Amino acid sequence: MLTFDDGPWPGTTSAVLNALKRECVHATFFLVGRNAVAHPELAKRELAEGHTVAHHSFRHPRLDRMDAAAAEAEIDHGFAAVDAALYGRAAKQPRTPFFRFPGFAATPALLDRLEARGIVVFGADLWAGDWTRMSPRQQLSQVLERLEVAHGGIVLFHDTKRQTAAMLPAFLHSLKAGGYRIVHVVGSSP
Repeated sequence: MLTFDDGPWPGTTSAVLNALKRECVHATFFLVGRNAVAHPELAKRELAEGHTVAHHSFRHPRLDRMDAAAAEAEIDHGFAAVDAALYGRAAKQPRTPFFRFPGFAATPALLDRLEARGIVVFGADLWAGDWTRMSPRQQLSQVLERLEVAHGGIVLFHDTKRQTAAMLPAFLHSLKAGGYRIVHVVGSSP
């Protein structure tokens, strides 16, 4: 399963979407609310092209360093911003009940609260490490090595990174050549 965090972002998100479209692959995008508000056309394109659009807070803070009420307000603000960018308005529950904590910095209280609301919290089995500067070729080599060790799983990329956007076409070709199957998780609340 391919996932992308922190977008949408001008230039790089479009390049990621173009690569996915060329290979007929769908992914899950965990959007930062303020980026969705700033670039709603990119968020709408993700949705229109059949990708799952999920949530990653409003500003991307470390939620485990905030008091529980402030952290939950940050999460809710992100839900509302993404849904408003996509659908023109926010509902009480997000349309897609998927969330990933920035930096995977969850707390037991926040996990319990999200579970009670029917929100599925995503982790990752394999990190591309694309927050570290490297060439697209170096990133491709690193992520393929990690994929070989993990034998698949949820892969975490950032669609805000140029090196990821540049590396993605070769990665998708490598997955197909290696016999990997890419799965797409779809979810919406009633």
